[in-house]
Amino acid sequence: MTSGFDVLVAIDLRGGRVVRLRQGDFDHETTFSEDPSETARRFADAGVPWLHVVDLDGARSGSVVHGDVVRAIVAAAGSTTTVEVAGGLRTADAVDEALASGATRVVVGTAAIRDPRFAAELVKRWGSDSIAVAVDVRDGRAQGDGWVGPTTDDGPTLLIGRLADVGVTTFEVTAIDRDGTLAGPDLGLYQTLVDAGRGTIIASGGISTVADLAAVRDAGCVGAIVGRAIYEGRLSVADALSVGSTAPDRT
Repeated sequence: MTSGFDVLVAIDLRGGRVVRLRQGDFDHETTFSEDPSETARRFADAGVPWLHVVDLDGARSGSVVHGDVVRAIVAAAGSTTTVEVAGGLRTADAVDEALASGATRVVVGTAAIRDPRFAAELVKRWGSDSIAVAVDVRDGRAQGDGWVGPTTDDGPTLLIGRLADVGVTTFEVTAIDRDGTLAGPDLGLYQTLVDAGRGTIIASGGISTVADLAAVRDAGCVGAIVGRAIYEGRLSVADALSVGSTAPDRT
């Protein structure tokens, strides 16, 4: 990450549109833009340092669907906004192509959770700064395949430990039951994972206010992903970014 705490703005792609799902449910989708590149350009102009771009169709199908759209988003983001890409990246070739598109980091999930050796291969090839693992949690278990079912019986702490053992250092943890709900973050989950000390944690799910961002920062997370709150105007980009420049309260 580029600072002690970073805010990443999500651009979730489905059918070429920018959407948000509620609790990972593809049947509860809200469309916010028909032009992902324009959305990326607008966020870049507003000073957003990171874009978290998710190919939802790719996550569900198991292979990249929005490769051309991702390349256009990277171009639109320009030189001041960093892009990470997730969704459908289940082979080394797919990861290679995503990084070749100009993305700085890729986020792998299903394939790495099923086989930590895949994550190890990516870290060896690209370095740990270029590879993050998504740990999407529902009912205490990691979900995969576009959040349609559990990928492992292990809890997130054990899973992260196993992946840390093969060199993964960054984990993006989504509390699925909070995602898209604006109901606040699962601070208990994040605190537990931070305290385990097996990697840096980026929080996702339910974050809708400056107070939410400050809470996950103070819990020890190195970043947070925000989406619906910004698209609906509940949280301004400027206010969200201000949390990253504020010293955490450790009292």
